[in-house]
Amino acid sequence: MMLPAATLDHVVINARDDMDHAADVYRRLGFTLTERGYHSLGSMNHLAMFGTDYLELIAIPKGASTGRLDLLNYSLGLNGLVFGSEDSAITYDALAKAGVPVDPPVEFTRPVKVGGAEHDARFRTVRMKAGVVPYGRVYYCHHFTRDLVWRDEWRHHANGTVAVVRALIVEPDPAAAAKLYADMFGPEAVRDIKGGKRVVVGNSHFDIVTEAELKAQFGDAVPDAEGRKAYMAGLTFRTLSLPKVARALQAGGIEGVVQAPDRIVVPARQALNAVVEFVE
Repeated sequence: MMLPAATLDHVVINARDDMDHAADVYRRLGFTLTERGYHSLGSMNHLAMFGTDYLELIAIPKGASTGRLDLLNYSLGLNGLVFGSEDSAITYDALAKAGVPVDPPVEFTRPVKVGGAEHDARFRTVRMKAGVVPYGRVYYCHHFTRDLVWRDEWRHHANGTVAVVRALIVEPDPAAAAKLYADMFGPEAVRDIKGGKRVVVGNSHFDIVTEAELKAQFGDAVPDAEGRKAYMAGLTFRTLSLPKVARALQAGGIEGVVQAPDRIVVPARQALNAVVEFVE
């Protein structure tokens, strides 16, 4: 059985139990957010939709005593990297046969308003077994109702973002951490980069680097590790226009922005503990 092809579905920023603050921050970063959605599993979200992938802000209601309480155990910031699956049953079988430690698919829903009418967006996810990934959640998402998620009216952003280009993961031993992805997608999906390993994910890539390499790239814009040895550190977005990004960040009152000819960096302390980079 063939291994699944690596495609990026979405990336997840954990807001723990303060969605109001998270949504305000990401709107001020220039993202258009969908209206708040509520999952059947007890979490809630806002999405920033791009061409073929998206950014998800996830949280639980303040004072919640049931539902996705695991979100409170994770640090604020980037916490989920999600691959696409066209058929979760086939994905699960192929991964299980290849010895990748995955749990069977779980299905859930989220009501979505489109054109004044309410519909149920349906998903099935295939997750790594608990404890396999020390730096956050890595899983696959199979969309049954893509038309309720990727809608053109949600894809236009003041900062001009059209795609997630890169996710950054800090690991003391990038080669050991990359082995999981070689098992998931085949060894040719993993290659060497300065300070670590790169996993090629469709048009995007995940860079698994040492903390020293992250600091070499981003200086003091890096997130607070909060004592963690391994963590998801940040995201690179492709924009249609860096001047557009600069205008959006200025309008949003975002401070400490670092501008270079080929990129704009928002420090993690201004973006819910995830360093955010924009490139054209």
